[in-house]
Amino acid sequence: MTDHTIASAANADMSAEEFRRHGKTLIDWIAAYLDDPRKYPVLASGRPGDLRHRLPATAPVEREPMEQILRDFDQLVMPMVTHWNHPRFFAYFSISSSAPGILGELLTAALDANAMLWKSCPAATELEQTTVAWILDWLGLPPEWFGMIVDSASNAVLQAVVAARQRAEPESRAQGPSRRLVAYVSEHTHSSVEKAAIAAGVGRSNIRHIGVDTRFGMRADALAETIRLDLSNGLKPFFAAATVGTTSSTAIDPVAEIAEICRENGIWLHVDGAYGGTFGVLPECRHFLNGVERADSFVVNPHKVMMVPLDCSLFYTRAPEMVRAAFALEAEYLKTDVHGAVDYMDYGLALGRRFRALKLWFVLRYFGREGLVAVLRKSMKMAAWLGERISGDARFELVAPVNMGLVCFRLRQGDEATRELMKRINDSGAFFVSHTALGGRFAIRVAIGNIRTEWRDVEELWAAIAGS
Repeated sequence: MTDHTIASAANADMSAEEFRRHGKTLIDWIAAYLDDPRKYPVLASGRPGDLRHRLPATAPVEREPMEQILRDFDQLVMPMVTHWNHPRFFAYFSISSSAPGILGELLTAALDANAMLWKSCPAATELEQTTVAWILDWLGLPPEWFGMIVDSASNAVLQAVVAARQRAEPESRAQGPSRRLVAYVSEHTHSSVEKAAIAAGVGRSNIRHIGVDTRFGMRADALAETIRLDLSNGLKPFFAAATVGTTSSTAIDPVAEIAEICRENGIWLHVDGAYGGTFGVLPECRHFLNGVERADSFVVNPHKVMMVPLDCSLFYTRAPEMVRAAFALEAEYLKTDVHGAVDYMDYGLALGRRFRALKLWFVLRYFGREGLVAVLRKSMKMAAWLGERISGDARFELVAPVNMGLVCFRLRQGDEATRELMKRINDSGAFFVSHTALGGRFAIRVAIGNIRTEWRDVEELWAAIAGS
């Protein structure tokens, strides 16, 4: 083979004609999938290692036809897929990838832009600035807040913790944190907050887990007392996390009270609204966000109930200068001649940043605020209906208030009976629910929020539950 032949083979991408042909096949497949995903069992079948054992141990040397790749996708991969974008996926927190979002994702992949600098893709930076401002407006939060798109709420809280560390101990950037820093979470705060504190060098022994009330919200009085004790012991409280819609039960912490305590003690307050924050778009639920305007940072995930494909998480802060002071580094190969623009690489760990704003922009424009409001209200009505059915049956009990799209319940017979019920529901293949522990008791979680979930899905789930 000549050098010229080698070069030609290396540069031979799929032809435009072939791309159109396979692209049409895939668009048709996706359209059919979204039109009737119920034909698939929600939960993946098989055991660990099944797919790997059916795949070659080494990658192909020669190129393979796309027809074969697509056949293997259908025959090998699909049976091992758990269908998160399914109307009967009720586990964890429902996500909802809409058709406009999928089309936006398609263009993002084609453009393959890196949104690290304004100059690296001005459209990516300015569309990001625009979309995060739009959602801030929908939520009624301070318009002057700085916002950016990250991959997850986990990354957002890490940025918040490091910025809080920078404010509390500016020397920590050069020397590392002292062992005096203390962070505060509730017993139901998402585990990502504790992970972020560990990654920032705080140490698990310096993370305080504050008790909760009967509705599983953080007790502000217990937080204040714990802070007082830490101060009396010569420690330095620097960070606290409050939640609007906890993972286990969608509990809402008393953010306004927590914010007052944090302000009095110079503590950075981060509010996790990854799931529950979106409900602030509804006028009747705007009170969920009371006090959030006093936070130092806030996160909400459009890739949950805003119908945007994974991943898309919005990080906001009132102190962008502190975030930048914590993360910005100058590298010669990244310097530009542009002034007065935002370079998002300076506000977090990631240098490579996908053009996530494009799919968000597609979704916000296609559905509008009223479209999102309609989906959220439908999810809340379905959850309320299911909660009423459960509370009206003497065999069951609700273990947390139903205030968003989540229903937490158990059999009065006890933990083992509840575990067995969950297993029967999931083994049917028709539904997928998950669990948590509330008040030391095992509980089933039903999270409703997919755009394609219909009343019949919830009614048939109740029939499966009641048939126990």
